[in-house]
Amino acid sequence: MTKPLAVTMGEPAGIGPDLILSVFARRAALKLPPFIVFGHRDFLASRAQRLGLDIAVVETDEAGAPDAFASALPVRSIEGLVPDHPGQTSPLSARVVIGAIEAAVASVLTGKSRGVVTAPIHKGALYSAGFRHPGHTEFLADLCAGSGPARLPVMMLAHDDLRAVPLTIHVPLRDVPGLISRRLILDTLRIMAHDLRQRFGIGMPRIAVAGLNPHAGEGGTIGREDVEVIGPAIADARAEGIEAMGPLPGDTLFYPPHWRQYDAVLAMYHDQALIPIKTVAFDSGVNVTLGLPIVRTSPDHGTAFDLAGTGKASTSSFEAAISMAHQMTAKDL
Repeated sequence: MTKPLAVTMGEPAGIGPDLILSVFARRAALKLPPFIVFGHRDFLASRAQRLGLDIAVVETDEAGAPDAFASALPVRSIEGLVPDHPGQTSPLSARVVIGAIEAAVASVLTGKSRGVVTAPIHKGALYSAGFRHPGHTEFLADLCAGSGPARLPVMMLAHDDLRAVPLTIHVPLRDVPGLISRRLILDTLRIMAHDLRQRFGIGMPRIAVAGLNPHAGEGGTIGREDVEVIGPAIADARAEGIEAMGPLPGDTLFYPPHWRQYDAVLAMYHDQALIPIKTVAFDSGVNVTLGLPIVRTSPDHGTAFDLAGTGKASTSSFEAAISMAHQMTAKDL
């Protein structure tokens, strides 16, 4: 029996539900694998009607989802109230959004689903329901914590064979140098190497490490971090058999012919990693969380409240997220 992918509904006031419904309506043309949505059945039926999509929405469990997928959108319904007001968040929806993520993760951890594809959430809309995590990824890591040794969740942005990981993420730029440590770089490289082998089937991953300073510090004349922290961490990784190279100047590393010489790049801060991937794949990049005991992908964009309920949002990134989760979990079919 084929296990489905678990798709979370995301913020109801955003474009997540629209994307789910739109790709489901074109599932045959897109050759999508079966998935089950964790969310609110009545709300999804209402949003489908708003979008003018003739979609039957049925409540079922994971075992019944693959058969149902041929004719109706399978949903594991989460109890609660979810108003269908595009662009307007409601505290009524928060518990359903959080519950959908919790149930989807549990489904994968218990072997009922293969992997999680998350639609975008809006953290501000969830605080009234007790959400206190820095982000979606940290919440997923906490939900997975009881399933084995705790690991560092690592965000990777990917498009085809181009992959980039930011070492530091949502922090002020002025704080980045103090957050970069030899231990953090080594731990991140370990997770990248492990998941590139296990999840992407790359036997000996080649990982480029970007420098922090211009020209990777020019031997310490433009900042000392590249020489005193980043370089030694790379040496530590290489001593463990990890094919890590650098530190390399960030202004030339991401030129695609250079970039493609490596299986992934470890960048030092958010924009250093995300600007290149969004330049080459603005609406088709995928956010992949490494370092978890489950596969998790998501589209590389936010809730786009201004497009919610209009049917005008691009589904490219969401399609890519589903396809990548399918590829990464193909052995679990």
